[in-house]
Amino acid sequence: MEVKTNVMRLFDRQKLNYRTYDYSDRPVTNGEEIAAALGQNPLQVFKTLVTVGKTKNHYVFMLPVCCELDLKKAAAAVGEKNIEMIKQKELFPLTGYVHGGCSPLGMKKQFMVTIDSGAENFPTIIFSAGKIGCQVEIALAELQKVLRFQIASLV
Repeated sequence: MEVKTNVMRLFDRQKLNYRTYDYSDRPVTNGEEIAAALGQNPLQVFKTLVTVGKTKNHYVFMLPVCCELDLKKAAAAVGEKNIEMIKQKELFPLTGYVHGGCSPLGMKKQFMVTIDSGAENFPTIIFSAGKIGCQVEIALAELQKVLRFQIASLV
């Protein structure tokens, strides 16, 4: 991959072991298609969702691309009465990322991140490198060196 994203630069600065994927030459419209384009298990490829709680605090959830976020489980994981997805038009001003290229790393502000417990079933997880068409693969132990997160059942 020729172009480095901020996520990749962060991994490089910390000398983390990771792999990159580029699917920018393939027409994909959703996470399951991304997993298929990469030849990867959709349970190992994670999407990044941004939500807002009743308290108006924002939260980031990472879960397999083939799964739906259980809003009750997500709210319980972050101690909120309830949460909802933010509107798509709010994503870029809030995070600096566009829909389809949102990464939990490098947001304008760092929000609480919760990763679905299914991630623990794999040696690595794959998620957006912060640009549509780019993904990174990294072990949770490596990711923990640059991102504070918790693990919880979200689906």
